[in-house]
Amino acid sequence: MPINGSAAVPTAPVEVPRGLAGVVVTETQLGDVRGREGFYHYRQYSAVELAQTRSFEDVWHLMFHGALPDAAQRAEFAGQTAALRHLPEEVRAALPDIARASVLSGPLAGLRSALSLFGAAKGFRPVYDIDGERRRADALAASAVVPTLLTALYRLGQGLEPVEPRDDLPYAANYLYMLTGSQPGAERARAVEQYLISTIDHGFNASTFTARVITSTGADVAACLVGAVGALSGPLHGGAPSRALDTLDAIGTPDRIDPWIRERVLAGERIMGFGHPVYRTEDPRSRMLRGIAQGFGGELVEFAVEVERQVELILAELKPGRELHTNVEFYAGVVMELCGLPREMFTPTFASARVVGWGANILEQAEDSKIIRPAARYVGPVPPVSVPVAPEGPAA
Repeated sequence: MPINGSAAVPTAPVEVPRGLAGVVVTETQLGDVRGREGFYHYRQYSAVELAQTRSFEDVWHLMFHGALPDAAQRAEFAGQTAALRHLPEEVRAALPDIARASVLSGPLAGLRSALSLFGAAKGFRPVYDIDGERRRADALAASAVVPTLLTALYRLGQGLEPVEPRDDLPYAANYLYMLTGSQPGAERARAVEQYLISTIDHGFNASTFTARVITSTGADVAACLVGAVGALSGPLHGGAPSRALDTLDAIGTPDRIDPWIRERVLAGERIMGFGHPVYRTEDPRSRMLRGIAQGFGGELVEFAVEVERQVELILAELKPGRELHTNVEFYAGVVMELCGLPREMFTPTFASARVVGWGANILEQAEDSKIIRPAARYVGPVPPVSVPVAPEGPAA
């Protein structure tokens, strides 16, 4: 039954593409991806231009409040979100056990448990039962604390003590500080900040859609975010930045690019870091991150650029008519490697930004009380079939 209690009205099934590709399921004011143009935006602004010109907090304010902040609003919002970085004692005390339990799976797996506990400790209530102001407060609190949870879980998994957040540092700089224990240089902090801004939101991807489906049931913010984290953990979604870098390691040297890539393409294997389900031209995030990487320079960057050049030529030859370019994961891995992030934290770092986009989508979806309830086409044995008589003898 729909969440508003009204009776469901049977409708004829509608055939749609596999994976719901291209199916419009709702309206949004948060942004869009225009794949044929190689362009995406947050509200009315180019996401890449925002990453190049504004701070993470500015864009967070835009997503949650609908407008970029003025100077006074920027200071107020930065102070508000910085104060929310600190963990409740109940959550802090449980983190060592969560880290031990997830040591084989990593911080992103631990985040699911930690977020659930955080929501319970903060008394999060179903979004259906609270007003917009309380929903926004819950979404802000959860978004602000995710970097603290992720870095603490990582450090505990490495046998290190968590680093307390600093209220005087911006979002990205504080993230690196909590991860490494040292205040980062301005160049590294800004590079990571630009990456984080560029990944806040990206249309109705799998994790965002998951968050909105759960929100449509009226569940609390933490439950919605935990589902989104689960979707992001899949290697076909957020789990690719480190795998793209692993590809560079496996190739090793420029003379191995052509044979290594050809062998895998001809075998039907996917080349991590290339291709995107939406873009039919260069991924604008990849273009921006390539520029950031080239600003650092060095052998890794030169090798990555050469791999990109040769892979695109090989793909054009072996898969003519298909537009296959680098996606965000390819140069994201390079930038994060240059900034000193451990590879097991690449996808968690992605999550520390995307949580803001999830939060904004949760707030928007919560305004609509219609539960998301699609249908499936049954293709099994034709029912009804008589149930066989149970065999004689004791039950197992």
